[in-house]
Amino acid sequence: MPDTLHVFALHWGLTALSMWLVSLLVHGIRFDGLLSLVAAAGLLGFVNACVRPLLILLTLPLTVLSFGAFLLVINALMLQFVSSLVRGFTVRGFWTAVVASVLMTLVGIFLEALVAGIEPGFGYMEWEWLQATFR
Repeated sequence: MPDTLHVFALHWGLTALSMWLVSLLVHGIRFDGLLSLVAAAGLLGFVNACVRPLLILLTLPLTVLSFGAFLLVINALMLQFVSSLVRGFTVRGFWTAVVASVLMTLVGIFLEALVAGIEPGFGYMEWEWLQATFR
């Protein structure tokens, strides 16, 4: 079983890698350097852990009515919020943020599945937490 810091660093690195890959694919997403990429990935992880759940809770009726499609708007807003806070990271508009957030999700899922096959125990802590939650 990997330690918490190891899993945290791995998630942060995978987020940074997915953000970088998406910036190569989507015109309108730009990083000035490695420092802005790492800072944006770290802040995006923090914002997704702290602010995003609150927004999901507040907009739950709209999310239910849209069959979950409003979550795309929330993800795009989180990406734009991070770009407004991190110097050297730019997102050129709402629709660019929507496309980028969808691609980041898909790339992130692929990278985590790839790492789960290489890194023994990766994802174990999340699975353990999920099991403990629903007992």
